Amino acid sequence: MRLSVISAAAVAALVGYAASVAIVLAAATALGATPAQTASWLLAVSIGKAAGSAFLSWQSHVPMVLAWSTPGAALIAATSGISLAEGVGAFVVAALLTAATGLIRPLGALVARIPDGIAAGMLAGVLLPFCLKGAVAAEALPVVVLPMVAVFLAVRLANPAMAVLAAFAAGMVPSLLTETDLGALSLASPMLEPVLPEFRLPVILGLGLPLYLVTMASQNLPGFATLRAAGYEPPVGPALTVTGLISALTAPFGAHTVSMAAITAAICLGPDVHPDPGRRWIVGLAYAAAWVILGLLSPTVLQLLALLPGPMVLALVALALLGPLAGALAGAFARPEQRFAATTTLAVTASGVAALGIGAAFWGLAAGIAVLLLDRLRR
Repeated sequence: MRLSVISAAAVAALVGYAASVAIVLAAATALGATPAQTASWLLAVSIGKAAGSAFLSWQSHVPMVLAWSTPGAALIAATSGISLAEGVGAFVVAALLTAATGLIRPLGALVARIPDGIAAGMLAGVLLPFCLKGAVAAEALPVVVLPMVAVFLAVRLANPAMAVLAAFAAGMVPSLLTETDLGALSLASPMLEPVLPEFRLPVILGLGLPLYLVTMASQNLPGFATLRAAGYEPPVGPALTVTGLISALTAPFGAHTVSMAAITAAICLGPDVHPDPGRRWIVGLAYAAAWVILGLLSPTVLQLLALLPGPMVLALVALALLGPLAGALAGAFARPEQRFAATTTLAVTASGVAALGIGAAFWGLAAGIAVLLLDRLRR
């Protein structure tokens, strides 16, 4: 276990955590989770990522690191009128679908038949409203948010993976310097809070199914592609099965899905981590240890985030999702024959409509597929 392995794993875990923990917090708030349940959510998903990263890396001798589904958390945060128990039911369904995709090849083939532009349009529609709130946050608190944006843009030129973390630090320092209640921070022990899942068809269609599709399209597939680009051949089927089963086990404690990492995985795959590609898999063990520590610190992290001004948190979420939004928009409009259908999907999803109690992501997907089929009939 070289020092370079430990440092790469620590940086990857810290970047992944700081860049999107505010989005997970927004998701928990949308489902009405209490502070204890939110801390349980963070602890459970952190343990899930740690267990999956260590097991898959050790079993395959490939440096496989997991992440929580950041676009999935944004999807959850965009919902309304859903209880935590109903959300947990949707998490379980999404997890079981992921595991089934790894076990049943026809299911994977069926998911692959969803047009790329439609899937990307749905993801863009989920992310767009959060990114738009960044400008509103800058207007509400310019003295904090504008320096955050400046630091984000400057750091992004040299190291895009560190840009959100740098913006977080740039906003946190002035916010905490003017905060008088720092003495209230304490190291509290996190506890897993069980939540009995409730399964309702509208919630499964409006949240569970889109959560599965968004996680597959925006996390798992890019994650596997990142590993291949680094010269590794990932065990796709077993990886999906393991991440799905882990997500199903952690969901009853409030956690949403874990998946393959893409951006943070790139930090762990270079020759500077370990000169021997065959030994680079041990970074998964160090990464797992880092996530256990972060999970145990979840109550303190939540206390810290509660001290930060609301506009700063909104700006952080917006900056964190700009990259995924750019990728989703590029995918949505890449193929000319799918552009109108993808635009329809984006518009319906971003509208937030929840007809018949089913979330906008489902209706956006349905609308986009219907428009695409009509376009093909015309041809």
